[in-house]
Amino acid sequence: MSALPALKPLDTLPQTPASDVKKLGWRGVMKVVARSGKVVVTNHNQPEAVILPVEEYTRLLNLLRDAAARDEAALDALRRKFDERLACLNEPGTGDKLISIFDKPFRYEGKIFNGDEF
Repeated sequence: MSALPALKPLDTLPQTPASDVKKLGWRGVMKVVARSGKVVVTNHNQPEAVILPVEEYTRLLNLLRDAAARDEAALDALRRKFDERLACLNEPGTGDKLISIFDKPFRYEGKIFNGDEF
């Protein structure tokens, strides 16, 4: 089971202004990516995009898919458990039993309540 990688804040990654992308050309930007693994493209010192190799993008997508599959499996297990616990509500006469329970007064913190207080 592989966990999602710890992500570095954008300000710790190599950055290049969008004007350098035009000035250096695509090959120049890809040299930076080859050296550092990824690069943040900024516009007026604000991050706009992250360029990373296809292999890294694919790896991240696979990690996200695996995590989503684990989440879905956990939700399915919870749904089954919930459905099993509530199955008794579909048994004949359950509605009448519930009505009789709610019609009776009950005690809470030493006080007796009936349906009129709510």
